[in-house]
Formats: sequence, structure tokens, C-alpha cells
Amino acid sequence: MFTGASNLAEGVDKAFAFTFIIAFIFIVGISVFMIWTVIHFSRKKGKEAKQFRGSIKLEVLWTTAATILVIIMFWIGWKGFAPMRKVPADAMVVTAIGRMWEWEFIYSDSLRSRELVLPIDKPVKLELVAEDVNHSLFIPAFRVKEDVVPGYDNWLWFTPNYIGNYEILCTEYCGLLHSAMVANTRIVEQDEYDRWYQELITASFVPEPEGLKLLRGTGCLACHSLDGSRLVGPSFAGFYGSQRTVVAGGSTISVTADEAYITKSIYDPNAEIVEGYARNLMQSYRELLTEEQIGIMTEYLKKMVEEEGAQDTGL
Repeated sequence: MFTGASNLAEGVDKAFAFTFIIAFIFIVGISVFMIWTVIHFSRKKGKEAKQFRGSIKLEVLWTTAATILVIIMFWIGWKGFAPMRKVPADAMVVTAIGRMWEWEFIYSDSLRSRELVLPIDKPVKLELVAEDVNHSLFIPAFRVKEDVVPGYDNWLWFTPNYIGNYEILCTEYCGLLHSAMVANTRIVEQDEYDRWYQELITASFVPEPEGLKLLRGTGCLACHSLDGSRLVGPSFAGFYGSQRTVVAGGSTISVTADEAYITKSIYDPNAEIVEGYARNLMQSYRELLTEEQIGIMTEYLKKMVEEEGAQDTGL
């Protein structure tokens, strides 16, 4: 009957099913009783009015029955909840980072992945970290969900039971692209996981440009794409040195996307808004990025344009 994809799913499903059945019975029963009461006690000519008194037995009956039902519901819910806070000693640990508007997963040795890949039948503990605003990590198939709050140490755990791909969602409204904050959980056999992990280690030896690390680490790539696709903000593809039509102080002007423009856009993002994009979505990074770091990011964006030009000319 209960076919959730993790060891915790059965307890959650039982609590939900019991509560749903009880609620359904009461909704139907109360509705039928109300309809019967309206019809049976409706005002009729020639019918003598009667006085009604309270019933102690009835009061005791429904108070006792309701108390018993609530205690049973609590007990079933507690049996489903208690295992969620008891992490096995051999659980593998993965850090799940939530930022607007993406999930990132850090394995041991600081290996990073946009996809949560796990071996089947092995318990995993997700340590939850928020880098900006409140998020909530929810994997429906596993019946696990916990808030991801800045400055608050939170976690969840589960043991995946079935091989397959499962959605990871954010269930705490976190801004414009909240609905697009989706990632993938892939459950595989242990040998396939070992191969994937080795590939992740190998990929980590390929040095990532420092500018790209900064763009990724500060969450810039959640709003600005590298491939030209439109997100919340303008794409970084062909960005450096291009002419931008911006709205500044109520006027529309053209500016060059050079280092001065980039610095101003990072420190005072609402001063000049590229035409066609919304205002007040980006906050100032004055306390988060130094001018030296902005210079490194600018050099990377400049190099991107140079490489795009070289590809266009076939060099």
C-alpha cells in the first residue's frame, strides 16, 4: 500500500492516510447529520414546538471520542516523525546549499555537484545551508522536507529504497524564480555511484577559472546565464564591451559594459537597469565583493567574449 522511495515514507503515509480517513468520515457524517436536521426539524404548520435540554451523556461521549482520536492521530504521527530525527551512525554526509534560485550539493573533499547522486540502500544526511534567504528542501518521493534558513543549522536524513530520478523542490517562497528552483536526485547502484564519484574527483582536478568560481559562489549564475538564455537578469554571453540600453533616473541611455559599469551594477544595481528587466530584484554586493574580486570577475567576462569571437572566426 505504501510505496514511497525512502525508509521514512511509510510512516508519513500512514499518518496522512489515517488523518485523511478520519477527516473524510467526519465531513460526510456531519454533512449528512446537518441535512437530516434541517429537514427533520424544519418549521411545519400545526406542529407543536418542543423544548430541548442538553445531554450529559452525549457531551461525555463526543468529548471522549474526540480525545481518543486525537491521541491516536498524535501517536501515529509521532511514530512517523521520531525516526526522522535519529540519524544512523554510518550515514554519509552531503551539504545541500540553497541560494536564489538553485540547489548545490557538496560531497566530501569539497566536491560540488548540481545533482544529488546517492547509492541505493545507504543512509544519507543532508546538512542544510542557505546563502541568502529562507528556502525549504522538499523531496516528495522520499517524504522529507526541512527549512533551509540563513544562520540556522538544520538537517534531514533518509535511506533511498528505489533506483530512479526524483525531483527536489523549494517549498518556501524565495523570490521571482522560486518555482524554477528545482534539482534532481538520482539513486543508483553502489558501483555506478563509485564511478560517478571518481568522475567528480577527476573533474575537480581541472582548474576552474577564479572569475567563474566567484560568479558561481556569489549566486550570480542563478540570475545571469552564460549561454545567452534569458533569466532574471541579462545574460553574460557577449556581455563585456557590448552596448547596453539602460534606464537611469527616468531617462533611457546607452552605456558600454566595461569594468566601471560592472562595478557600478554590483555596488548600486538599481542605478542603471537594462531595458526590459525589472527593478529592485538585485541587492547591493558592496559588503560581499571587493573591487579586486570584481576585477577578477570582469577579466573572466572579458575572456569569455574573446573566446566567443575566436570561435566565430574559426580560430
